[in-house]
Amino acid sequence: MDGYSIFLVMLAVYIAGLVAIGWYFNNRQKSVTDFWLAGRRIGPSALGFSAAASWLTAGGILAVVGYYMLQGMGSIWGFVAPNILALLFLAVLVKKIKNLPAITQPELLEQRYGSIVRWPIALIITVVMILFSVADITGLSLVLQVFYGLDPFYAAAIVAIAVSLYVTLGGLYAVIWTDTIQFAFLAIFAIGMAFATVGTVADGGLSTSAISASVLFGNVPGDWWNPFSIGLPMVLIFCLAIIPGWITEQDPWQKVWAARDGKSATLGMIIGSLMITVVFAACAVIAIALNSIYPEIAKMGFPAGMALAEPALLTFVSERFASAPVVIAFSAIGLAAASMSCTDTFSTSGASCISRDIYQRYIKPDATMKEMMLVNRVSVLFIILAATAGSFVIPNIIDAIHIATFIASSSYFFPLMGGLYWKRATKEGAFTGMVVGFTVQVALVVLDLIKTPPLAPSYLESIHPILMSHGVIVGMSLSAIAFFGVSLMTKPSSRVNLAPFFEEEAEELSRYEAREINEKDPEYSAFLKNVDEKVAGERTHLQLNLLASGNLSWHELIEKLKVGSPAWVTPTGLDSVYRLTHGDMLACVAVTRGTGERDIWLKAEPRLETVGRQKKELFTAYEELKKVLDKKGVNLDFN
Repeated sequence: MDGYSIFLVMLAVYIAGLVAIGWYFNNRQKSVTDFWLAGRRIGPSALGFSAAASWLTAGGILAVVGYYMLQGMGSIWGFVAPNILALLFLAVLVKKIKNLPAITQPELLEQRYGSIVRWPIALIITVVMILFSVADITGLSLVLQVFYGLDPFYAAAIVAIAVSLYVTLGGLYAVIWTDTIQFAFLAIFAIGMAFATVGTVADGGLSTSAISASVLFGNVPGDWWNPFSIGLPMVLIFCLAIIPGWITEQDPWQKVWAARDGKSATLGMIIGSLMITVVFAACAVIAIALNSIYPEIAKMGFPAGMALAEPALLTFVSERFASAPVVIAFSAIGLAAASMSCTDTFSTSGASCISRDIYQRYIKPDATMKEMMLVNRVSVLFIILAATAGSFVIPNIIDAIHIATFIASSSYFFPLMGGLYWKRATKEGAFTGMVVGFTVQVALVVLDLIKTPPLAPSYLESIHPILMSHGVIVGMSLSAIAFFGVSLMTKPSSRVNLAPFFEEEAEELSRYEAREINEKDPEYSAFLKNVDEKVAGERTHLQLNLLASGNLSWHELIEKLKVGSPAWVTPTGLDSVYRLTHGDMLACVAVTRGTGERDIWLKAEPRLETVGRQKKELFTAYEELKKVLDKKGVNLDFN
């Protein structure tokens, strides 16, 4: 059996395993929260491994090795350090993020500002996720091309088929648990290659002079180890350009929401940063050894040498293990795992914006979960196909990642973080800040790509250092001016919009008290037997699945509920209606569509100390829902 056949067999087994995980979790989904947020029951270890895997792309690993080879530790600020620091910053922000009542960032921003911001932020996040996926497709294309001479189309086909199958079956559950497996493959590959490259130098393999490991590392120039060799101003520019975009990236926020409690989310982000550090440390060792094996690459300098430095690790694997096709196949699987672990996260995040924040919010508010999953599956394929097309336009791996990050930083860093911490932020300010930042940044990126010759310093950077990184500092500055300026000139947000984000405002909404219910009432006792109750960290998840005797007019149902009781509100559109009885909106009862046309789901996520009260709230919501449907001649049964 030749090397390519071995790879195909190993790939088929690997993908089958991922799909089996997706199928397993498919049968455990009983609510919207189960599909989109893994039931909010993920522990710190799984969360940490998933967070690490989601930010370690195959292309990113190859590019990092290339940057280490040409620029040493001074290159860490372009990718390595922001990865680590962003996860640590997110660990600090967990307390503010964790209890916000949202599944996606566009939904969150609609709760904060109103519907005017949901569709633009959903489109921007989708674009950003496509650009991040470009790096994965490009990286895997490079792997398959060097190892097996395959066309880039096959890389996209492998990722599209595998990811669309297991993600759309198992939702975020599948993403997190397959990420854990994929990170293990990648870590084993990176650490294994560190030993292999150093061992090759020590043995004098590949026509190199045999030198010991101590001599190898002792011969590294002193300035190679200096992380500030690029100068403190450049370090600050890189941090300001990249870290804000990664802090506000949607996919780690969804994982914070998926954690079983705040402590798990915080610990998970810290574990993720440590796991990333281990892999990047292995990459540094690999780069030092490769500089000894291929000294001509380092002599070319940056950026001219990147064309050879980026695939240098793949070249080493092909030459060193030419007689061991199983090792090459395992290496290809390890890097394919890295591509899938990132693409599944990016495609899930982007697809959630398309299916939930655009399709269900604006096109079909009464869409069922079955319809949503179909749209989600198509959206995953769309994102991967768009990323494949983008990989031919942006062939540089790190540049694809940077462009995505810069657009995120300029577009929604200030509206998102300002909305969390600044009461005076308004919908007009958020909308203006997003549009100005996105438009300016995209224009600067396009101008830079058009005007910059191949393998030359960027056009904008040659004009002035402040314009480095595709002028992201300018884009962010204009976004901030628009956001803060317009917010101060417009009417403050309403208390309903502020309540989920500011405790003092929430207290003012605690005006609808639960009515008194006799706990010995047989009807209430029968009701409780049908409530699915699961404890996850500091909260209990209450879920009640109902089946209507006839088809539902969702729009009419929601409007009747709102007329019947002032406690019912729709802060994020008709797809979800909340019974707003107190400031903890996550604990309030919410009604959503179920899997089929006649399914209705009621849910609440109260803190452990308020479970008794919220069970009564759930019963009250059930009775009010039943009363509305009774008038239409529609009965409700427990499902």
